[in-house]
Amino acid sequence: MSFHVVDPAVLADLRKFDTPTICNVLELFDVRPRTAGYMDGRILPCYPKLPPMVGYACTATFVAGAPARSGDVYAGLGKQVEAMSTMAGPPVIVFQDLDDPMTAATFGEVMCTTYKAFGAAGLITSGAGRDLDQVEPLEFPCFTNGTICSHGYCQIVELQKQVRVGGVTIYPGDLLHGDRNGVTTIPNEIASAVADGCPALMAAESIVLDYLKAGKVDVKGFNDARNECGRVINELGGKLRKAIGRG
Repeated sequence: MSFHVVDPAVLADLRKFDTPTICNVLELFDVRPRTAGYMDGRILPCYPKLPPMVGYACTATFVAGAPARSGDVYAGLGKQVEAMSTMAGPPVIVFQDLDDPMTAATFGEVMCTTYKAFGAAGLITSGAGRDLDQVEPLEFPCFTNGTICSHGYCQIVELQKQVRVGGVTIYPGDLLHGDRNGVTTIPNEIASAVADGCPALMAAESIVLDYLKAGKVDVKGFNDARNECGRVINELGGKLRKAIGRG
């Protein structure tokens, strides 16, 4: 599979920051609309206390509403593990549930244990999950559209195809970042610049936060801090766009 591979050190840096900070930095590059690239409120974390998840999309479609014509309910899991093994970095399993409405859970203890054992960084589904108590000790980030107690006739239909989850089209190999705030894509080609921009953005925001926490505030001082913060962020945006050839 061909996609832009990000240096593992950059992935490690991205894990240091929460997803809203990643989104704020992405806005400064002006490579997509500010309302694009992140999943909507249907996709929620099962385990919001876990640290950020970063990895490459390993995509699949899923159905559970009717018996398979042949095979068992886990027939596609082996092929999915094979697909994971071809990836150049940590996979994030991304399922699009094709049932409307969703009929049964996309994943449970067996699947999540399998994915983690084979190096996956997490899982996202437009459908539901189950076995949440059993999955929690795995410390395996999962993001879902809900919880359903049965797996129904769960079937993995297609692997490594374009899917749509939470209002976002995801391609195999897309870089994903998620935490308790939600999930966003990061254009692979600018991932390093995004990681570099996060500390500077946080420093700019601290201009306002430090002023507010100092214990003595007034309107003028607040506006001065906000103006300085805005100036620094605008300057940072110019530097980041120049770094990727958009300045």
